Amino acid sequence: MLFNTLRSKQGLDVPRTAGICSLLLAVACGASTGSATSDSTGHTPSAPPLTSPNGHDWTQFGVDQARSGVSEAPTGIGATALSTMQRQQISLDGTVDASPIYLHNVQVGGAARDVFFVTTTYGKTIAIDASDGTILWRFTPAEYSQWAGSYRITNATPIADPDRTAIYAASPDGHVQKLAVADGHQIWSTAITLLPTREKIASPLSFSRGRVIAATGGYIGDAPPYQGHVAILDAASGQLLHVWNSLCSDRAGLIDPSSCRESDSAIWGRAGVVIDSTTGRILVATGNAPWDGQTSWGDAVLVLDPDATRLVANYTPSNTETLNQSDADLGSTSPALLDATHVLQGGKDGTLRLLDLGTLSGDAPHKGGEVGVVPTPSGRALFTAPAVWRRPNGTWIFVADGGGTAAWTFAGGLTKVWSNDNAGTSPVVAGGQLFVYDPGGVLRVYDPETGQVLAALECGSGHWNSPIVADGRIALPEGNANSHRTTGVLNIWRLP
Repeated sequence: MLFNTLRSKQGLDVPRTAGICSLLLAVACGASTGSATSDSTGHTPSAPPLTSPNGHDWTQFGVDQARSGVSEAPTGIGATALSTMQRQQISLDGTVDASPIYLHNVQVGGAARDVFFVTTTYGKTIAIDASDGTILWRFTPAEYSQWAGSYRITNATPIADPDRTAIYAASPDGHVQKLAVADGHQIWSTAITLLPTREKIASPLSFSRGRVIAATGGYIGDAPPYQGHVAILDAASGQLLHVWNSLCSDRAGLIDPSSCRESDSAIWGRAGVVIDSTTGRILVATGNAPWDGQTSWGDAVLVLDPDATRLVANYTPSNTETLNQSDADLGSTSPALLDATHVLQGGKDGTLRLLDLGTLSGDAPHKGGEVGVVPTPSGRALFTAPAVWRRPNGTWIFVADGGGTAAWTFAGGLTKVWSNDNAGTSPVVAGGQLFVYDPGGVLRVYDPETGQVLAALECGSGHWNSPIVADGRIALPEGNANSHRTTGVLNIWRLP
């Protein structure tokens, strides 16, 4: 009786097998959502699922702070095993137009589990048992019903705290929240915008030096006013520590978007905020907006100090005015770190620019000065994050766009090694294999150095979704945020 009464009064959807002690803990901590005991087939496990005690986490979009897209951890999936993998389609109450993250052997609901975490376009964050697809818990923002089904979405991938007891997720109300891995209850929630109806959290969250880092852009149509900005949050308390604005950059802190003379300059690339793990410096690229090299930094690559309080390097193309006028955002993708000073920057104009930040340092404006320029794989706009694979034989770069996938090597310059006409979202390398999701409805696995297709795994269509690979499993969401659906699918492939 007490169990059922608590479920009703607190609005929790928690497993009946969780036990009264676990439920009381969730209530005391203020859990706003719960979990379900059944997977998409209605199966209820009779015993705790198997875990991977010696497994390997995938804690954020792009694997690491630099968003390299490369995991050197063994996956247990050999080339010959790819064709034997079995797919489970898990129905979700939301579309995940982003990437999952993964933690192995963590305590959820009183048991050790391997868990995938996803955030839907309308801000629900869901924990899914990696072994059988069971929904373990679900966090729903308090005002979810006010924007569900509307233009207000997020494409942000959550990120795990290094201590593995919490994750951080974004929602269309402009908040970043810290959620407990064990049951999904909200630990803190902080707004990073004063106008969430105009400023969107599109990019994945980052974590560096005990702080959560998020960035803002605008919604489709670029309705003003909004400004791209970088927000630094204390991971322990949720306190907003610093804000750097790419327009009206002489003003610190959150600003009323209508109080700035300029609008736009979205930070919305798939990799979002990129961190140089050696220096802690923050790299972002901005979208269309005016650029004056003083307080307006539209269509620019920007390097900030670790606190996001000052500009330490910058770049904008010589044709920045044309990019702005033609809606050819430089910041349709984020900077890709190739080594200590070189970055690769794509754009909507179908161009990949090789930059040497050593020649672009300081807060004085730098226009032009690229080391090299090559077209994207098909010459189309780039909306994806390159993967950067450092090998004994050199650094490899994998890029996919709406009409092709290609590989280059980098040794002071770019040399193309192979290419094809297969579309793709953000590539990832795991276990020495290259995984590229074609949003037309297939996940291709390549030999990275030759481009040979090792497997083509069937799945549904999508948009910006990208896979992760860990502990003998592949996880890939499907669906398109722009369809405004409140349902979706997560595919999980496992070894038999």
